[in-house]
Amino acid sequence: MSYSVGQAAGFAGVTVRTLHHYDEIGLLVPSERSHAGHRRYSDADLDRLQQILFYRELGFPLDEVAALLDDPDADPRAHLRRQHDLLTARIEKLQRMAAAVEHAMEARNMGINLSPEEKFEVFGDFDPDDHAEEARQRWGHTDAYRQSQERTASYTKEDWKRLTEGFDAIHRRMADLMASGTPADSEAAMDTAEEHRRFMDGAYYSCGHEMHTCLGEMYVADPRFTATYDRIRPGLAVYLRDAIVANAARHSS
Repeated sequence: MSYSVGQAAGFAGVTVRTLHHYDEIGLLVPSERSHAGHRRYSDADLDRLQQILFYRELGFPLDEVAALLDDPDADPRAHLRRQHDLLTARIEKLQRMAAAVEHAMEARNMGINLSPEEKFEVFGDFDPDDHAEEARQRWGHTDAYRQSQERTASYTKEDWKRLTEGFDAIHRRMADLMASGTPADSEAAMDTAEEHRRFMDGAYYSCGHEMHTCLGEMYVADPRFTATYDRIRPGLAVYLRDAIVANAARHSS
């Protein structure tokens, strides 16, 4: 069996342009070409595509994915063991990085309201000042960041705990929907995504559906955010992103 580029893209949930790019850089070169020169993908090609996408969801850059998949010295079992070791180490590192950034973003907003003792009471052993500068550099020029600073300037420790609990509840509901097999574009998942958007809009900054979609894409594109959500349930970052996109499309139609 062989499949067209459109069929392969449909199976994997990626765009045809993505497969063209993978072919151009040598990451996934289709095994066959039709008489007209069109790409044809074999089952082995689809197996490789599955591995590529798995690594990409975990945040591995394309050149590193290629190195992992093209190592000529590893037999299949050794290759799998190496993949497992690398993934385990990567997951642990990403989890630490995600936790650091997550805490830093909150600490940046609440810093003027909390004493050093209260900071450590809320965040444990993490020192929020180590990473607060990154949040300012990445988002300090945006209206959303300035609006968030203004809104949260008066938040107390109790306010932050309440917001954290509310956000956690939304994430748990989304994770439960994912665990039950509910499609990301279902009414229930889109309603939960809308609740997520309204929470952001009410607590931090004006968050329309376009802005919300950008956030959803960031949850997947930035491995630190991906790890934050995937600690709740593996794959949740992508599921949440897809629900956000579906919800935005529903409200734009």
